[in-house]
Amino acid sequence: MTRDIGFLIFPAFQLLDAAGPIAAFEIAGRLVPGAYRLHLLARDPGAVPSSSGVAMTALAFAAAPRLDTLIVSGGEGTRTPAICEATLDFVRETFRTARRTASVCSGAYILAAAGLLDGRRATTHWQRSHDFQRRYPAVRLEPDKIFVQDGSLWSSAGITAGIDMALAMIGADLGEAVARRTAQQLVVYHRRPGGQSQFSALLEMQGGRFDALLAWARENLAQPLTVEQLAQQAAMSPRNFARQFAAETGATPAKAVERLRVEAARALLDSQPLQVEDVALETGFGDQERMRRAFLRAFGQPPQALRRNAKLTLSQPEREGPAA
Repeated sequence: MTRDIGFLIFPAFQLLDAAGPIAAFEIAGRLVPGAYRLHLLARDPGAVPSSSGVAMTALAFAAAPRLDTLIVSGGEGTRTPAICEATLDFVRETFRTARRTASVCSGAYILAAAGLLDGRRATTHWQRSHDFQRRYPAVRLEPDKIFVQDGSLWSSAGITAGIDMALAMIGADLGEAVARRTAQQLVVYHRRPGGQSQFSALLEMQGGRFDALLAWARENLAQPLTVEQLAQQAAMSPRNFARQFAAETGATPAKAVERLRVEAARALLDSQPLQVEDVALETGFGDQERMRRAFLRAFGQPPQALRRNAKLTLSQPEREGPAA
């Protein structure tokens, strides 16, 4: 059976949001000939420029075949399609007939604007999470996930996470052996470990003279990591270090250490059968109450609630989507 996969693009879309999943399905289609037909779709057909200026050629919505899967790209240009009734109507109509409807990165804004994500679990780029939750409070956003499937609706995190999502779809369609071989051809993880948090705070603060120090701090979270200790590691005076660090990273040393600890603690809570107090000790919080306050600041929920939600997600049966 050949499955028709549509990729919705628009001016100023993120090129890799579309090209990454396209490459994954293309390779899987070579491993299993005839498995997929791929279609680029846009409200205005022809050459559609990405945010990089590189264009891809798309068909008009009306020229789309009956799709098995629709994947909506993200990017800087999402604001216009998210208020375009022609685009939203196409997404809604396709959702009613397709087996799967998905978004990559900020493409989740378009699915949410179409009303498809209300009451559903979803994710988007970690940097957009707070804005997305503010705009669409009815969506059950899971900001640390690489991708989320809720019945027939799929969503993925930032940019390259669209490849992770496509590999999971390929595994569901053609088997894990084909998905694994596709990942090998792409030279990417078959199943990427961890969540978005491994890419967020540390990367957000990196890019300058304190990169090595931040990496060292992440490997030594159980230590006190006082300003004096960090300054000594950086071979600077505490006062000069604190001033230079804040100017370089946009965060005080104490706030940076807290962010690294929170993310490490959440990863342990999600993946290890450790008691909350043990996680607090291992990540340098020292006690549960201090970790609880830090989690409330970072995620708006205490550690126990996040752990319960993660377990619920794993045990929750998938909802059936519309028939193909």
